[in-house]
Amino acid sequence: MPASRILTLALLGAALAGSAGSNAQQPPGNPLDVVPDKMPFDLPYGPPIPLERASAVIAAAIAEARRHDWKLNVAVVDSGGNLVAFERMDGAQLASVPISQHKARVAARYRRPTKAFEDAVQKFGFNYILTLDDVIASRGGIPLVEGGKIIGAIGVSGSLSSQDAQVAKAGADALTK
Repeated sequence: MPASRILTLALLGAALAGSAGSNAQQPPGNPLDVVPDKMPFDLPYGPPIPLERASAVIAAAIAEARRHDWKLNVAVVDSGGNLVAFERMDGAQLASVPISQHKARVAARYRRPTKAFEDAVQKFGFNYILTLDDVIASRGGIPLVEGGKIIGAIGVSGSLSSQDAQVAKAGADALTK
């Protein structure tokens, strides 16, 4: 099970446990007090993704976007969050150029999909997440993992976050093919 799901389930379980029953003697549980046995998102950083592979990831993402006629911006960063490759589809929203790069950078540096931040804010109300350096709480950033190590990340922006995430996943899946 992916680490993001483990953390989400642990937080959700703690929240539900805290709200179960109305015993006035017992204060509700705080999901932030949950201490998981294992560190979530504990993937080591690997060597940086080479340009040729980053380009293949972008090509797969662009192909998915074209299948749906979505005009998007796609960025791939290396394991340190540095831009390796970027492509803006014709007609893609200009404001989303830096957002796609931001999503990729956050996914690489924090070693988790940007959806984890979106869930923390929207599902759990952990607004403090937004005070962390360089965070973006919007789907579309996914770490690129090879051999159990993060070699980079993909970031997609320009449409609804669910569409951005679908395209990012198509790009990330191309890495394993």
